Amino acid sequence: MKVFAKRAYIGSTWAHDVRLTLHDGKITQIETSVQTEADDICVDTLLPALSNLHSHSFQRAMAGMTEFRATGRESFWTWRDLMYRFLDHLTPDQIGAIAALAFMEMQKSGYAAVGEFHYIHHAPGGKSYDDRAELSNQIMAAAKTTGIGLTHLPVLYSYGGVGQHPLAGGQLRFGNTVDQFADLVDQCRSIAASHNHDTQVGIAPHSLRATSPDDLAQITQSHGDGPIHIHIAEQTKEVENVLEVLGARPVEWLLDNADVDARWCLIHATHMTEDETIRMAKTGAVAGLCPVTEANLGDGIFNGATYLNAGGAIGIGTDSNVNIALAEELRLLEYSQRLKHRERNVLVRNDGSTGETLYSGAAWGGAQAIGRNAGIIGVGKLADLVAIDSTDPALCALTDSQILDGYVFAAKDNIVTDVWSAGRHMVQDGQHVDQFEIKARYRAAIADLMATIG
Repeated sequence: MKVFAKRAYIGSTWAHDVRLTLHDGKITQIETSVQTEADDICVDTLLPALSNLHSHSFQRAMAGMTEFRATGRESFWTWRDLMYRFLDHLTPDQIGAIAALAFMEMQKSGYAAVGEFHYIHHAPGGKSYDDRAELSNQIMAAAKTTGIGLTHLPVLYSYGGVGQHPLAGGQLRFGNTVDQFADLVDQCRSIAASHNHDTQVGIAPHSLRATSPDDLAQITQSHGDGPIHIHIAEQTKEVENVLEVLGARPVEWLLDNADVDARWCLIHATHMTEDETIRMAKTGAVAGLCPVTEANLGDGIFNGATYLNAGGAIGIGTDSNVNIALAEELRLLEYSQRLKHRERNVLVRNDGSTGETLYSGAAWGGAQAIGRNAGIIGVGKLADLVAIDSTDPALCALTDSQILDGYVFAAKDNIVTDVWSAGRHMVQDGQHVDQFEIKARYRAAIADLMATIG
């Protein structure tokens, strides 16, 4: 396959009249200042596509269901109770249908790959399915249907709170011992071998509140080189509980007790001291930021300026999938910093384009976080590509150096015309190639689900 672009962001520079040759899911040749040929797929502006490093796809079906204020203070914890009650009704087929819709919407938004932080493992009430990997199978099948690149992240969730409290209610669908979890990960790796060639499996100890120090050490030390993701310091109550039980704040405790390095992705890391922020930046781990969800849940604001000034790596995720919108994640990340510091263009070290800094940083960091050989357009890299239309009114007045500023701060996701996931051309002319079948399956699944919920 050959792709011709009038303009492309290659490495860290712009080039014009570019042809990419794609083979076996990778970029094998890049030519610049060339003419179009008969078999070229022609696009306007070509960028490296981002990886969505953090998703709970099933929560896509909850969007709009939790925006009603109940008596008393609404918080993350009240939202979590509603989420537990919702997921208690989900069947395997419904989980697969919801995941397929979410993955398709991610691609239409410009993401080429996703890290699925997957923690529903059992039937309602905690009973195991005959196949321990039943629900992981559904996630991988949804990725294969949509063509999105997948790093599947089975979650170890053993306890209901810091200090090894027992699981209860909706949490019963999550629970595994360390040995059960190891078996699940092995099964997932076997399943992945029969799916798209770029499908990977990492691990995700859910959080310090849902694991124990010994369990965390055991699974991370035996894991090897693959991605390790963990929720950390999302809520002030979580920070207080971890400090009370483990004797240190969550990020502080993790950095003191685990070998945190470039394999790791620390999701949210919202509530950190300056020292924790700088220490985390120097580990080489990625901060997994989900600004839309973090705002929706009232989490707080990440220490972005300090972290990036210390050389920290970032990536973005859609988390609860309340609104799958790539540019909005990056926009809100910067805008939250502007509101916090009351200044503009905060997340740029020295001088430069804010949009380019955010986009290229998230492209590289997201790929690192999910163990994907992508993040830039280069020979030998996976063909994770997104084409945008620079003739759109939001972009048509901009120069090369301003295009990513326009994309992040002025445009909507409908400027995305094409997306390739490891060379699979799944979005064409702004539409997913299988969208009608995916939407029809989703609507049928949701109708059944809502009839059950009542």
